[in-house]
Amino acid sequence: MENLITAFPNNITSAIEYVSKLALKKNAKEINKLVFIGMGGSGIGAKIISEWIQNEISIPIQILQDYTIPKYVDEHTLVIACSYSGNTEETLISVSLAKDAGANIIGISSGGKLKDFCTNNNYYCLIIPGGNPPRTAIAYSIIYIAYILENNGLIDSKIVEQLKNSKSLILDNISKIKEDAEKLALFLKDKVGIFYSTTEYEPFLIRARQQFNENSKLLCWHHVIPEMNHNELVGWGGGNDGFATVFFDTKDMNIQNKTRFSLTINEVKKYTSNLLIIDAVGVNKVEKTFYLIHLVDWASLYLANLKPVDPMEIKCIDFLKTELAKVENH
Repeated sequence: MENLITAFPNNITSAIEYVSKLALKKNAKEINKLVFIGMGGSGIGAKIISEWIQNEISIPIQILQDYTIPKYVDEHTLVIACSYSGNTEETLISVSLAKDAGANIIGISSGGKLKDFCTNNNYYCLIIPGGNPPRTAIAYSIIYIAYILENNGLIDSKIVEQLKNSKSLILDNISKIKEDAEKLALFLKDKVGIFYSTTEYEPFLIRARQQFNENSKLLCWHHVIPEMNHNELVGWGGGNDGFATVFFDTKDMNIQNKTRFSLTINEVKKYTSNLLIIDAVGVNKVEKTFYLIHLVDWASLYLANLKPVDPMEIKCIDFLKTELAKVENH
């Protein structure tokens, strides 16, 4: 896992080099809806990029993480199916339904049944290097998705340029990233982690929760400002020092949320002494997100070492998949 996390900045370059050599044909029919299909580490890239582009793209976006698709999926829908292994059953069932609905489909995978499905039905499938945990391939999935959207004229090219800059940002700040990651790991040890930021960074918070779940075997949760001010903040009346509360400060909030952020911190401090603020670095949302992703990746590894647990082990997920494979008609 240490080697895979270290490789993250270089994965950005490798992914950009891969898509620069592609020559995908633009969809012949007009696209007026965008649907992503993907679970867990395979699907988180879609969540992140969807948040980045929501104020730029002019068509509705939905992310599917189940066995079904909406009735509106049709020949004017672009469906991007992400499964690192290529064998994720929810994704395979949903993408098959999308095919029946006449959707335009593109796969992202390291191989498996999804690649075969795309090949057999004359769909494009962008290939991610295989053999690793899906969560370590996030740079590939995000960059591949950005390329597909750009190629179809749904977004402009600035995200790819910002992603290029993210690599330099990470490498220039790697000492601070690891220092803050060690601080975060120590802070979370033997506690329940709670992660807060603003709505536009919720996909990052989901990624953070997933990383601590899988790498560190840590139960945790997240919420966002301003929504948590309308419900969860009241729940802090039952807070205590068993919680480790992390506020990720991105310094790009609107004035109302800046005020809410500060007031929320002061309120939470009344109920727990365990509160940590992690500052993002970067000049835009893309850079700040990738900076925080890398910081949390390191923190999840450091916490795994402190506990200690094996960051690569996912026996319970493997067991679940084995049992589900025995179920008929799925």
